[in-house]
Amino acid sequence: MESIITQLTQQKEWEDFLKYRLLKCRFNWHEFAAADSYVEQEKYLQLAQKIGLGEDLSIPRKMMVNKMGAGKKRVVYSFAPDEMTLLKFIAYRLYHYDDHFAPNCYAFRRGVKAHDAIRRINSAINGHAMWAYKLDIHNYFNSISIDILLPMLEEMFADDQPLFHFFERMLTNNRVEYNGEVIHENHGVMAGVPTSPFLANVYLKEVDKHFHEAGAIYARYSDDIIIFAPDPDTLEDYRRQMEDFLRQYRLEVNPEKVKVYSPDEAYEFLGFKCHDNNIDISESTKKKMKGKIKRAANSLLRWSKKQHFPPEKAMKGLVNRFNRKFFEENDAETLSWSRWFFPVINQSEGLREIDHYLQQYIRFLATGRHCKTNYKTDYTLLKQLGYRSLVHEFYNFKNNQ
Repeated sequence: MESIITQLTQQKEWEDFLKYRLLKCRFNWHEFAAADSYVEQEKYLQLAQKIGLGEDLSIPRKMMVNKMGAGKKRVVYSFAPDEMTLLKFIAYRLYHYDDHFAPNCYAFRRGVKAHDAIRRINSAINGHAMWAYKLDIHNYFNSISIDILLPMLEEMFADDQPLFHFFERMLTNNRVEYNGEVIHENHGVMAGVPTSPFLANVYLKEVDKHFHEAGAIYARYSDDIIIFAPDPDTLEDYRRQMEDFLRQYRLEVNPEKVKVYSPDEAYEFLGFKCHDNNIDISESTKKKMKGKIKRAANSLLRWSKKQHFPPEKAMKGLVNRFNRKFFEENDAETLSWSRWFFPVINQSEGLREIDHYLQQYIRFLATGRHCKTNYKTDYTLLKQLGYRSLVHEFYNFKNNQ
């Protein structure tokens, strides 16, 4: 096989990359026009040639960003814009190695969706009484041991040594820029970098393979793992096996996110709550979304008071913000909230709860207080402001499938 590093210099490969991303709706038209110009003018070529000669990428920048759905921060990394584009191309071509992964790995794979995990788990359970153990790996991407990962990559890329050496240089360079200074740190595969999801799949591929060959009902999506067993003893055995693996790979479980489910409980995974054939959004999903709504409403209230704007402007701002979040999502790389949940859930109680909570905070912005007076702001006005009910949109989606 021709090296992926060599393909970086070939315009036809870049054109195929752009075509794929456009068909997968990874661009809006403005972004696609810019990317098309980038490829047509061969702006990638100088950097690609340097990489081919063994030169290093620039020093990555470390950033603290808000963690989605929680008032916490997470660490992400980014290279220069042209280097990030090049890394996206490499990530696209890395799907050549997808057959190295077990079928119970659902993260960042071509033709495999997170939704498939829920459907396959429910199909495998099929009415049987099952216990479940769910865990989350703490700071997974940034905690991966490069010393352990590199031999795995060398074996996987036996047919592409230039690609292996590219990753070897990138991952062993422990310099990062943070707050305007260059520091040295162990950064793992660097969350936020386009190739990090693939590398994270490589790191735990033997764990996935072990539970697949054991016949366990098991699913992993990045750092989220769930394992099912017919009885507590078998589940405890699986738990011990998993903890042994994580110690071997120098990873830590997030103790706040460990959960054991009995057969009569609904299990939660990837934001869904499942029991028998009923699938709704999970309690944690509702909690996160309510937190987002409350923080946004309080921020808009402070802003409107400071700017002396009428309440309707803040109310419309809240409506517009969550219309984008639920149904549009500006980031072309990310599924909108509804596109993640609507294809899988078959219950609307969770949506109804979020609808009620959002309506409550839209009305709160009319007075600045939580009081009965808020209900003078009737549903007709909410609709005039552009409010879209999740429940209504969900049933429209189901009826049009």
